[in-house]
Amino acid sequence: MPQKPNENKMGVMPVGRLLFGMAIPMMFSMLFQALYNVVDSIFVARIGQDALNAVSLAFPLQNLMISVGVGTSVGMNALLSRSLGEGKQDAADRAANVAIFLSLCSFAAFAVIGLGFSGLFFRSLTQNEQIIRYGSAYTGICLGVSVGAMGQCCFERMLQSTGRTGLSMATQVTGAAINIVLDPILIFGLFGFPRMEVAGAAVATVAGQIVAALMALWFNVRRNPDVRLSAREIRWHAPTAREIYRVGVPSILMMSVGSVMNFFLNRILISFTEAATAVFGVYFKLQSFVFMPVFGLNNAMVPIVAYNYGAAKAERMKQTIRLAAASAVCLMTAGLLLFQFAPGALLGFFDPSEEMRSIGVVALRIISFCFPFAGFGIVSGSVCQAIGNPFHTLVISVCRQLVVLLPSAWLLSLTGRLEWVWLAFVIAEGASMLLSAVFLRRTLKDADENFRARGVAA
Repeated sequence: MPQKPNENKMGVMPVGRLLFGMAIPMMFSMLFQALYNVVDSIFVARIGQDALNAVSLAFPLQNLMISVGVGTSVGMNALLSRSLGEGKQDAADRAANVAIFLSLCSFAAFAVIGLGFSGLFFRSLTQNEQIIRYGSAYTGICLGVSVGAMGQCCFERMLQSTGRTGLSMATQVTGAAINIVLDPILIFGLFGFPRMEVAGAAVATVAGQIVAALMALWFNVRRNPDVRLSAREIRWHAPTAREIYRVGVPSILMMSVGSVMNFFLNRILISFTEAATAVFGVYFKLQSFVFMPVFGLNNAMVPIVAYNYGAAKAERMKQTIRLAAASAVCLMTAGLLLFQFAPGALLGFFDPSEEMRSIGVVALRIISFCFPFAGFGIVSGSVCQAIGNPFHTLVISVCRQLVVLLPSAWLLSLTGRLEWVWLAFVIAEGASMLLSAVFLRRTLKDADENFRARGVAA
């Protein structure tokens, strides 16, 4: 069928070529982002285990901040793509501009949290004064200057929503490269710069985020004709904000649940030994190499599914979902094999003590059995968000992390054997996969009814 003059490629390009053409740049850029997260910890680990623990324990606050930024952008992404698919340009423009306003408000809130409450947060986890000092400095900078993180989430999602994943990749890679270059310079005080230690890692992070956000903004203004940004329209608009957060709030809550899980699991682990919390932090850095490509694939899938749902192209939507789910499981299986056969080599990048190495090898091998289950769950949850049933995703996340994982970890910790605590991840992800399958089936059934009501064959 010939392409309509103004029709977006998401509605006409062959699905396989479209999905992987959009996904590969995102996967590459997110792998690069995973690399800079790992590089942060590799350099910080050379200061000492207290420094590595400080960065690891900071994860719940950082994750909460990213949850709000990404969740708001996910809501914008779904609304913007759906509006474009329905041919509603004004609604798409309004979604983009209101999302910028909401992102700026989020930055202001997290600046207050980071600058005012970081010390209190770390004292709730440990009495080690060195960890508290390192952690307070790190989170104070990362949250206090989070304008770059919020802007990066928002502007990159605009590019992804309209299929311009190559431009999104360029901004992410540039920001990550700046972070990687600045890390050793600022942490260790090279080339005449002062030695900032853990604070230097934070400054390198926010510098990369700010540059990436400015690049993404420039690309949207100059090279994204599907979205029209206007300073006058960056303001509150209740109906649009409500629609963004209808999808975005469940995503925010879903990701924030991870912060709650991480906080309480750290409390369980630190009761065994501080080395266990360091291992847990290192695991999160290493598993990002497995999860980030799947998130890249997922980010490419969401606007395609949302666009074709809005355009009433049922078969294209379903074909995209099937291909994304199969690809995600394959990627996660590859990650499982890596963690099974090379856990010692992976841990070796972080200068582990003998205690940390012995704990870490066991932990990586056990936890990685959940990877294939997680691949299916990630895609299923995002399908629910893209089609407009985000509540399902929230229920899955809460059940996985709060209803199953934390209670399982606590009960297993009562055995006094640390290695059993790691089994909670596998138990939780297996339960999550079953629940994801139920909700995905229900979501697709609702979509079929919507298509029939619009006179389209499901």
